[in-house]
This record gives sequence, structure tokens and C-alpha cells, in this order.
Amino acid sequence: MLDREVCYRALRTRDSRFDGVFYTAVVSTGIFCRPICPARTPKLENCIFLPSAAAAHQMGFRPCLRCRPEIAPGLAGWRGSANTVSRALSLIAQGGLDEDGVEPLAARLGVGARHLRRLFDRYVGAAPVAVAQAHRVLFAKQLITDTRLGMAEIALAVGFQSLRRFNDAFVKTYGRPPSALRRAPSAQRANPGLSLKLGFSPPYDFAAILEFLSARAIPGVEVVDAQCYRRTFALGKATGRVEVSAVPGQNYLIAKIETSDVMVLSAIVARLRHLFDLDADIAAIDAHLALDPNLRERVKERPGLRVPGAWDSFELAVRGVLGQQITVRAATTFAGRLVAEHGGPLASGKGEAREPSRLFPRPEVLAKADLTKIGLTRARSATLNALAEAVAKDPDLLRSAEQLEETIERLCRIPGVGPWTANYIAMRGLREPDAFPAADIGVLRALAVGSKRPTPKEVTVEAESWRPWRAYATLRLWTQPSAAALTAAAE
Repeated sequence: MLDREVCYRALRTRDSRFDGVFYTAVVSTGIFCRPICPARTPKLENCIFLPSAAAAHQMGFRPCLRCRPEIAPGLAGWRGSANTVSRALSLIAQGGLDEDGVEPLAARLGVGARHLRRLFDRYVGAAPVAVAQAHRVLFAKQLITDTRLGMAEIALAVGFQSLRRFNDAFVKTYGRPPSALRRAPSAQRANPGLSLKLGFSPPYDFAAILEFLSARAIPGVEVVDAQCYRRTFALGKATGRVEVSAVPGQNYLIAKIETSDVMVLSAIVARLRHLFDLDADIAAIDAHLALDPNLRERVKERPGLRVPGAWDSFELAVRGVLGQQITVRAATTFAGRLVAEHGGPLASGKGEAREPSRLFPRPEVLAKADLTKIGLTRARSATLNALAEAVAKDPDLLRSAEQLEETIERLCRIPGVGPWTANYIAMRGLREPDAFPAADIGVLRALAVGSKRPTPKEVTVEAESWRPWRAYATLRLWTQPSAAALTAAAE
């Protein structure tokens, strides 16, 4: 439920912390806006506050051309706590309703179609089909505004079956054909190539994300420096590269995309939002964690610290298994050998020495590979073979269940995967905000008093107050604070 008075105060002050939390539909104009819209604030009696852009779209309101709802944080501007809804939105963003109906989508989530519709009505304010339609139109608007792609390519990229339907959808939504929304040629020349904005709600510690990913970058697949993240990818038959960097003073990242097939653009953007944790309500998370004495100074020193996700849950699971009981550097070395031996090459781009050039191995390849040849023990090799074989047979194996405990239990059924690895996979690969590796050595060290470390059981009890964001607390414990922060915490 949205409090009208709170929403209106946020609207009047253009508070960026509420961007993506709600939308304002203005009955006098028929337009819906983000809370940060620079237009004159409408009267309260003319405002309807909605939980998502999809809800406004379903009610017939037109997206604002000034604040551009298509680049707001979150799919159709929704963030919530229902796990099934979160995963459904992620699948929709990757084209989960472009060809199939609600029933197959619900089956992938392990729920009934009727129950899924009820969840969407409660948390999103719109039906799954309406969310998919809103996402197509808003993403198409972003491609029209920010890229040089032709209208036929854009229609194909966002999932429209014909150019006529694409044009009809834009006339219905914006009151004009899509070509009328294209920026002036001079503006297009200033933004060459396929470059998209990925919005987020501040604060955002991009340097911390790069630092974390840099230490774990897979040689050949990922390259990370102080300014940007680059990697290769394979989605279905499409291959390519992405590069992500920050824009100082702006509440968005810039993603430069090279792909052999524009039809995977929506999936690419969804995966990047996952990887860089762009849809977290970080202000609320930080405020909650700052209540704990062990975390207060860490939050104060580095606000906006996110949980780095993963491009692909299988890739992250393999990385997690490789990291069992060894250092991060050693695990990275093994990951590089794995890619060099079993990954495929990607056609050269600019030919730069540090440009990522190999693709991560597919599950069916690793299922049959003799991984002892890269230096792994027979036990570790068998675990990776079993993991790869299981994912090859069931691509939805690495998915979140309705409850976190169910997710961890399912992951632990894979031979060689214990609670630490399962929580690590859930935390980064499955975007479970409450996943918590209680026995992690970094967590135990961070919570030690003098030379005495707590036990995992004691840590689990202490972490109850961090729920439902124990994963974010874990990242703060992993991140080394300054001496000043440690001194302040001790005092």
C-alpha cells in the first residue's frame, strides 16, 4: 500500500530515493511520471500513486517524455519482497512471455497461473501480460531514443511479431508513431553504437562493485579495471561483448553492447541489472543495517554498497565450487584454466590485448570434461561434472524457490555442494537478499572480538536482526573498513 502523503512529499521534493518505488499518474493530463520528473508538481487531488509503470500502462496513462519511465530502476519500476514475483519479473524481462503464455511461465516458477496472477495483482498492480506489454513498449522507447537501430530491428528486439503491431502499440501508448519519438540526427551522432542507460536509485558504490568483480574476474571471459567492466557472453545462438561504466554525477550506468542478434537485447539488459544489483532499494537496506552496532560505521563510511550478482547462475555456481576451501586468487586461476581448456573462442573485435575473447563453457561440455587435467582434485572434478550434468538436464535447476530454505536445500542436493556454496550461489547467482553463509571465514573474522571468533551458530543468532538483507550485511563484513571506521565501531 502506498501512503499518499508520503508519496506526494517525495514527488514535491523530487527525492531520487523513491525513483522506481512508485509512479504518479496525473488524471488531468493522462500522463504518468517518475518521482524525479522535472515537470511542475501536479495538485494532490489529480494524482494517483501506483506501484509500477505497468500498472499505469494498464490503466491507459501515457509515459512521460521528460522523465522517461523506461530508464527508471527496476522492470517497469517495481521492487518488492515477493520471491516468486521477483523471479517472474526477471523472466519477463528476458522475454519469458514473448512467445509463451502465463501458464508456462507459472510452471517454470513452480506455482499455478491463477496464484501468479493474484501475486501480480497484489504486488505489481498489473497482470503479467500487462507487465510484459509495458516492458516491451518502454524498452522499445529507450532503443528509439538512445540507439541508431531501425524500427524493424527494434520491433524484433522487444518481441513484437510484426511492425504493424509495433506501430499500433506506440500510437496507443504515446499517441504518435514510434518514428516521431526519435531524437534529432545531431543527438544520434553524439551517441554512436548500441549504448543504453541502466538506471538505479542512489547511493551507488560502483567502485566497490568493480573492486569485488576485479578480484574474481574469469581470465579470458571478464576484464575489469578501475573504470569499467567488460565480458563476453553467449545467449542461445547469439554471442557478443558488453562493457559497463559509470557516469559521474548521474543515476545510471552506461552499457555498450555488441551482439550478433538484437533479439537478445532485453535479456542482456536484464542480466546486467542483475549483475550490478541496480534494482535494490538501497536506502532502505542501509537504514536497516545501520541499526546494528557492528555495521553502523561500515554503512556510514560506504553508503550504497550492493551485492554483486552474476551474469549467469551456472557460471557463478561453477565459480563457487572452484572457490571451496581455497583463496580467491587460486579459484580465479582454476577458472582461467577451465575457460582456456573448455571454453569457446569469440570472434575478435577491436583486437585490444586486454579485450575478453573467450566464452564460458556450456553445461553439456563440462558434464563430460576430465577436469583433473587442469589441476583439480578428483572430488572437485566430480562435483563440477555432476553440477554441469544436472543443469544440462534441467536448465531451471538453479532457480529460487518460494522460500530461501527450500532454495538452499535444493542446491545442497547436488553432490559436493554444501551450505556455504549453496548460500554463495543463492546470494549472487539467484539474487537472494537474505542468503547468508554463516560459516564463511571472512564473516567470522569481521565479527571477532580480539582474537576470539564467534561460532557459525552464534553468528546466525546475531544475524537475525539483519533480516531480510543478510546478503548485504555479508558484503559489508567482507569489505575491509578503514581504521577510522573500526575505531568508531569499537567506541
